[in-house]
Amino acid sequence: MSTAKSAATGASKPASTRAKPANKFEAAADWTDGRLGIYTLAKSNLRKIFPDHWSFMLGEICLYTFIIIILTGVYLTLFFKPSMAEVVYHGPYAPLDGIRMSEAYASTMDISFEVRGGLLIRQIHHWAAIVFVAAMLVHMMRVFFTGAFRKPREINWLFGAGLLFLGMFDGFMGYSLPDDLLSGTGIRFMEGAILAVPLVGTYLQFFLYGGQFPGTDIVPRFFTIHVLLIPGIMLGLLVAHLILVFYHKHTQFAGPGRTEKNVVGMPLMPVYMAKAGGFFFLVFGVISVMSAVATVNPIWAYGPYRPDQVSTDAQPDWYMGFSEGLIRVMPGWEIRAWGHTLNMGVFVPLMVFPLVLAVIWLYPFVEAWVTNDKREHHIADRPRNAPVRTAFGAAWISEYLLLLIGGGNDLIATHLHLSINSITYFVRVGFFVVPVLVFFITKRWCMGLQRRDKDKVLHGRESGVIKRLPHGEFIEVHQQLPQERLYTLTAHEQPQPAELPAAVDENGVARKVGPVERTRAKLSESFYGDGSQVAKPTSEEHHEITSGHGHH
Repeated sequence: MSTAKSAATGASKPASTRAKPANKFEAAADWTDGRLGIYTLAKSNLRKIFPDHWSFMLGEICLYTFIIIILTGVYLTLFFKPSMAEVVYHGPYAPLDGIRMSEAYASTMDISFEVRGGLLIRQIHHWAAIVFVAAMLVHMMRVFFTGAFRKPREINWLFGAGLLFLGMFDGFMGYSLPDDLLSGTGIRFMEGAILAVPLVGTYLQFFLYGGQFPGTDIVPRFFTIHVLLIPGIMLGLLVAHLILVFYHKHTQFAGPGRTEKNVVGMPLMPVYMAKAGGFFFLVFGVISVMSAVATVNPIWAYGPYRPDQVSTDAQPDWYMGFSEGLIRVMPGWEIRAWGHTLNMGVFVPLMVFPLVLAVIWLYPFVEAWVTNDKREHHIADRPRNAPVRTAFGAAWISEYLLLLIGGGNDLIATHLHLSINSITYFVRVGFFVVPVLVFFITKRWCMGLQRRDKDKVLHGRESGVIKRLPHGEFIEVHQQLPQERLYTLTAHEQPQPAELPAAVDENGVARKVGPVERTRAKLSESFYGDGSQVAKPTSEEHHEITSGHGHH
């Protein structure tokens, strides 16, 4: 009957030769695969190859600290009360007994002293946020210095820049929530910056604070932004960032067998996932130890916020320190006209603040325009082989660090017994001078390292063996580098600078070259000219020297 039915209706689906599921989990996986096709998805992605280099762990630290922030933040949200209603404190911390404070501050005190494990979770949450921003900045610098932002990863670079920017502001709002004297000073700082905006500053201040400072709405609004809005956007950007990383694959450093079309490394499953899981718990453990031994933001030492007080040595978390530095070193200039006052001492730093970040974020697009490079790049550069880019990045870092010094000028003055005015003037002058000096020094340093690599390729490495020649001369014997090392030192590209077209065409008609093209040609010369790269050794030079002619 069965045979006749098959013959009548056509060939039937062959019976599966797969053994029955070994257990319930395998059966559940089979059920899911029949509806979602997870086996095909896993087969194509779980064996994806990832390069093995220590610098890729920087991005993993960003991911793991973000997970830690979310987990600890959920726990803290269960006990925190985002309200500025006044209460009288009668908790276990005796020095503040009977003091009037906001519910936000009182609930944070309860988390710290009455909730089991609350203080440790608060410390882990705060330390994870600090490490998260630091890891993002260092990770972006790794991407920058190796040229990993080039096509097709420009959009992912902007996603990373957006995550850094949002992380900085979410951290600022997070440590402002307890409504202690330190965080209140930071909120007052922000109010002054908003009021400095011409025409609309007062309206923005009233809208944000719900009235005169400090108002009654700032903590609830910060809570909503800190817990829901910014983390939601960051989660979306993070998912998009990881999808693009997975789609474009990781960059890899030059080496034998590595090309623009392949990836040499370890498979995602099981090797990479096992290492990643262990590294997550290592990061969690290190942050937990930091939180247990080093207290950050001890709100009980500052007391509740009062508008008529300012805490001593008030410092924001390090990632907002450069904005503090801009305010502190800017002269208190004011422009008065038509009955209005423009506070340049606050407004100018407010405008420079995003420019400091935008300069480094937009650099990849400037480099792509200057070099007119439209190819895909999957091989990472050694920083020394891109002197202009490396020098620019070093100059930006020097500017950032200089502004951090300006933001902590009071602490530096008191701890090192220096004049605070001298430190301020140094930062003012250094803001324009130091990055230029760092740029030229770093560029010359990279050129020197390129010459050293060329010398190693041609003459080999120093062996430490001293040999005396028959005529009495002492020389050091050099040993040739292995082929793998020779390949790594000579695999980088050396593009030629763009040249302007001839003054006249083949018909003798003068060509019109606009200022944009002239500027591009000059910048291209600065990137790829003789002053920015040392010519790689040729095979003829290497053969001549290694064959014994003039080589010890």
